[in-house]
Amino acid sequence: MFNIQWTERALKDAEKLETNIILRISQKVDELKEDPFSKDVKRLKGETSFRLRVGDYRVIFDIERTTIFILKVGHRNHIYEF
Repeated sequence: MFNIQWTERALKDAEKLETNIILRISQKVDELKEDPFSKDVKRLKGETSFRLRVGDYRVIFDIERTTIFILKVGHRNHIYEF
């Protein structure tokens, strides 16, 4: 089983979203504890990070040993901008 750790950036991103969207995202993130390589997860091209698809929203995360670090949360149109 994996541990979930949210970065400050991800928490700030989540605060900007509507409550029902945050609930859907947090439920999907909790499912990562059991299987971080589910069908909605893909590795980002040219990076070590992964993305989780939750409808029109994406969660960018890294995995280190038994910890999943949630890096960014946002709409699919803006999540990949740096």
